[in-house]
Amino acid sequence: MPHEQQSAEPTVPTLATGAPEVVVDIAAQNSEGPLWHEDAQRLYWANIPAGRLYRYDPEREAHELVYQHDGEIGGYTIQRDGSLVLFCSHGRVLRLIGNQTEIIVPEIAKEREGRFNDVIADPDGRVFCGTMPTADGQARLYRLDPDGTLTELFGDIGLSNGFGFSPDLATFYHTDSNNRLIYRMDYNRASGELSNREVLIRTPDDGSVPDGMAVDVDGNIWSARWDGRAIFKYSPAGELLGQVPFPVRKVSSVTFGGPAYDVAYATTAGGNARSAGEGMLAGSVFRVDLKTSGRAPFRSRIGM
Repeated sequence: MPHEQQSAEPTVPTLATGAPEVVVDIAAQNSEGPLWHEDAQRLYWANIPAGRLYRYDPEREAHELVYQHDGEIGGYTIQRDGSLVLFCSHGRVLRLIGNQTEIIVPEIAKEREGRFNDVIADPDGRVFCGTMPTADGQARLYRLDPDGTLTELFGDIGLSNGFGFSPDLATFYHTDSNNRLIYRMDYNRASGELSNREVLIRTPDDGSVPDGMAVDVDGNIWSARWDGRAIFKYSPAGELLGQVPFPVRKVSSVTFGGPAYDVAYATTAGGNARSAGEGMLAGSVFRVDLKTSGRAPFRSRIGM
């Protein structure tokens, strides 16, 4: 059985990493979903409530608005051809090509009053996509296959959030923020099936919750902590190894980028309340040297 982190968290050591450095000072309510686009050599991210998709060019140290949606953008993937698939409010899924969109999924009845949250593509182009809780108090996890088939996998989630794969692709990780859990489960690449779900990490009941995550080349999990002012590092067995403190309250997600995928980028939230304890850089995008590297995100192949 894997190690399960206890609810009482001891003093967490600060890791010997680089200090977080702000690269985009933007007072976003909820910057989320950082993803490195290898073709463009740019970092993409979304401001979920505003429905805005941005990208950052590290060579020019400049950012720009890529797309403005008429609703929320909860997550997105990069397609095999470099275009994007957007997972939005009401369970709508769109493909973004340039400035034009086409509808893949018009809506999902269960998500009509909600929205998608974090998503991730798998090695064969499927997308695992989670949702926010709706009126029934539950969120869900779906799998969208390349042929457009949408399958509900789990309907007992508090709030679906960050995902990851182990380096050997045998294990899939899924964060349930509202229940303060990170699950591990067996992943079958041939079928896309998930099985043997079990709790790997349970974070403390201190007002913070686990959010987005990244997995490094050694299989360690880097979990952003909403209202926790840090990114937390766990071993593949779920052992808490340390933290990287941030100057903001809400650290929403983390990803690896750069040509060698050895630069970590983290998004944050709370920019609408910077003077109310969220931190004067809340909502910004940060760069940090975690002294390790990741790998390129897998690309979706929806409709391809």
